[in-house]
Amino acid sequence: MDFTAVVALTLLLGALVALVALAVGKRKEEIREETEQAAEFAAEGSVMKGPPSKKQKQEKQRVRKDKPSQHTFSHPLLASSLKSHSGNVTCVDFSSNGKYLASCADDRTVRIWSTKDFLDREHKCLRANVELDHATLVRFSPDSRAFITWLANGDTIRIFKMIKKDDGTFAFKAAAEDFPQKHKAPILNIGIAETGKFIMSASTDTSINIWDLKGEVLAAINTNQMTNSYASVSPCGRFVASCGFTPDVKVWEVCFGKGGEFREVTRAFDLKGHSAGVHSFAFSNDSHRMVTVSKDGTWKLWNTDVEYKKQQDPYLLKTVPCSSSEGSRVALSPDGRVLAVSDGCNVAMYDAASGRLEEELHGVHSADITDLRFDVNGRFLVCSGDKAIRVFHNAPGYRAAIRDMQDMLKKAQNEAMKQRLQQQVREAQSALDAILTAPRD
Repeated sequence: MDFTAVVALTLLLGALVALVALAVGKRKEEIREETEQAAEFAAEGSVMKGPPSKKQKQEKQRVRKDKPSQHTFSHPLLASSLKSHSGNVTCVDFSSNGKYLASCADDRTVRIWSTKDFLDREHKCLRANVELDHATLVRFSPDSRAFITWLANGDTIRIFKMIKKDDGTFAFKAAAEDFPQKHKAPILNIGIAETGKFIMSASTDTSINIWDLKGEVLAAINTNQMTNSYASVSPCGRFVASCGFTPDVKVWEVCFGKGGEFREVTRAFDLKGHSAGVHSFAFSNDSHRMVTVSKDGTWKLWNTDVEYKKQQDPYLLKTVPCSSSEGSRVALSPDGRVLAVSDGCNVAMYDAASGRLEEELHGVHSADITDLRFDVNGRFLVCSGDKAIRVFHNAPGYRAAIRDMQDMLKKAQNEAMKQRLQQQVREAQSALDAILTAPRD
């Protein structure tokens, strides 16, 4: 091999070595960069997935603590808070015999509470499950052995029978079939006549249906109020009333024959006097009094013990300014002495005769109050709004009863009546004192 060939081969090998060295160097640089990127990703991963910092631990603990908790509330008249529901309570109802309170919530249950436990520390209840749905409304049957519910998803009525077991507790059995779907708008209220002759359902449009107990529609009422805001059956079981966009309350009589057969629904009377739409209304236990609360910022008390068949109109007894809002509820004690009005999360209690504001209960619930009613004996006022049911002593009712009996005492004609009234005053005062001096939790 000559000298020129050796030089050429040497140059070629040198070039190859240089190229290999360059390629190896470049690859090393790439590997270094990849290693650094991997290290960065690993570092980020350790921040995201590794042991949390003190700040992260605090944030995680804060999230856990921020889970919805039971709203706390206290007041001298608060008798108890019933808290077994895990969902928001939408409706409550007392049985006619005064022994039970029913409540329903969006946790797919109806709870039955014993009213004799209201003043105890523990409040046990029985649970009825609403299969594949939840109830938004619940009403006891007149014999307190069954209750009806309105199903949120099914848009219909379902009846539950209460079966008493040997140990004294109840089992609950749903009827084989729900009522047929008839309403086209969201439901407002349902009710059962105390006579046991009919069931009512009312929706937010202008319709009210009157049903028999088997689910057949007896009559359909068009309220002609543009929209309904509330409707109910009177405690005497004769009347159905509604209110809405118009500034009046319309009352119908549901008529049955002597043999118990349905005859007709006829207009009884109207309550006219508000200057704006009516939020809601309530009857006294004998249906001789009604109270209404309106968008015009007043409540009105009416004497409805009139001969409406002779065209006699109800008498307006009292008009009182009050706070109210969309969804406000009003309740009238069974004896008509006290009324309560809800406004958002608050409740105000008034003496019905004088119109005097007796009690203000602020922030009773963490959400707007959904239902408000007195028990059948007028001892308690209950309301629902969040997951709890608040039970209040009706102290204004005791005060009103004492005032009435003292007025009667001044007019008593004989000694026996005086002694009886004096004894009743002492008992009522003793009960009131016990409420006001009871220890609070």
